[in-house]
Amino acid sequence: MGKKYLEAKKLIDENKAYSPEEAMDLVIKTSKTKFDGSVELHFRLGIDPTKGEQLVRGNVELPHGTGKSVKIAVFTIEKTQEAKDAGADLIGGSELIEEIKKSGKCDFDVAIADPGMMKLLAPLARILGPKGLMPSPKNETVTANIAGAVKALKKGKVSFKNDNTSNVHMMIGRVSFGKVKLVENFTVAANAIRKAKPSSSKGSYIRSVTLHAAMGPGIKVGM
Repeated sequence: MGKKYLEAKKLIDENKAYSPEEAMDLVIKTSKTKFDGSVELHFRLGIDPTKGEQLVRGNVELPHGTGKSVKIAVFTIEKTQEAKDAGADLIGGSELIEEIKKSGKCDFDVAIADPGMMKLLAPLARILGPKGLMPSPKNETVTANIAGAVKALKKGKVSFKNDNTSNVHMMIGRVSFGKVKLVENFTVAANAIRKAKPSSSKGSYIRSVTLHAAMGPGIKVGM
């Protein structure tokens, strides 16, 4: 732990669960990076990640986005112009699929596909799957509404899912957003996690919530 981290940690009462507003004030105060640090949100959930019916996953459109530039690839043949007009960064059909198959490289953050392209995309599953880039109806990246999907992602739509330790991690903005916008993003994200509660999950669902700036100490949030 560096000197700046230890100094920032002194500002936090580790035994206290702060309100979202108080926590966000501390997130900003404890950000000691020279760059515009990201603000990270972490949920520890009362679910069993080994049971498929208890998995927590979904999408949420943050009102102020994440502050992160998202590079989007669209697999389509008929809606090339639609994808281009919406702001997609990489667009193609069979030729794009072949290019990725040969190189094994994926120079994009999110992939969207026309439903009719999924059969052609099957051979890319071993490349896209491990990187979490395979289009799927579950995260709304297989859709006939190509333009809507691209625009939503560019504006700040993010996907979330629990990891194998029952935690959900999400970037909800950057320190430069300021307290008001960050709290608004936090509220929308927290509501999305609440709504995603599996019906088979019993007992306490949200066990703990933590916020922190990039390379900064964790701050407990009371829900």
